[in-house]
Amino acid sequence: MFDLTGKTALVTGAAGGIGASIAKTLHGAGATVALSGRQVDKLNALATELGSRAVVVPCDLADRAQVGKLIEEAIKALGGRLDILVNNAGLTRDNLFMVMKDEQWDEVIAVNLTSTFMLCRAATRAMLRNKSGYGRIINISSVSGIFGNPGQGNYAASKAGMVGMTKSLAREVANRGITANCIAPGFIKTPMTDVLNEKQTEEITKMIPAQRYGMPEEIGAAALYLASVEAGYITGQTLHVNGGMAMV
Repeated sequence: MFDLTGKTALVTGAAGGIGASIAKTLHGAGATVALSGRQVDKLNALATELGSRAVVVPCDLADRAQVGKLIEEAIKALGGRLDILVNNAGLTRDNLFMVMKDEQWDEVIAVNLTSTFMLCRAATRAMLRNKSGYGRIINISSVSGIFGNPGQGNYAASKAGMVGMTKSLAREVANRGITANCIAPGFIKTPMTDVLNEKQTEEITKMIPAQRYGMPEEIGAAALYLASVEAGYITGQTLHVNGGMAMV
């Protein structure tokens, strides 16, 4: 069950905690994985750790020209096909609405939403060319895109937009065997959350029915399920992985 032997995958933001975990999980299930991101040293280290069936395809998602080439570069590195796309990379530029700068809004929307759209578009074309009746697009949203969050109007908008966009894509390609789904993580233990102080961590934990942060491996497991052949009848959905923080 959940065997990805012979499948190929591209994971963006693979240098981060969640992205690396997703890449490791898909690779462990048998997929050949292209690791993408800006931190090439970390990507190379992860590729070395994974060994065979792992390739590095760097990309700065803030650079539209680079984004436009990423899918074809990944396909070439993966041996000629792409079966699974995981849009995991994300950016925060937090500020309150009244003082948020235009650049903060534009940068977050560009990286989190526009690049996701461009990669989904190119990946869908590639999956249709495969004529295999199988394709998986998994977009990593956020609980912030469901609840909203003070100081994150730009980030929440990008993640909420991702959900609506994914539903639209799912309706367009479902009859070709391609699924498009989101995963909306809650608070996950990563270097990003490690910067919170003890009081902040305690207050956040109180809001989570499970009374703990999630682990990156739990997001990896969710991605593996959605990437699997067994999940072929699930599309246009958002899988909430948040310990009960948002029950929707």
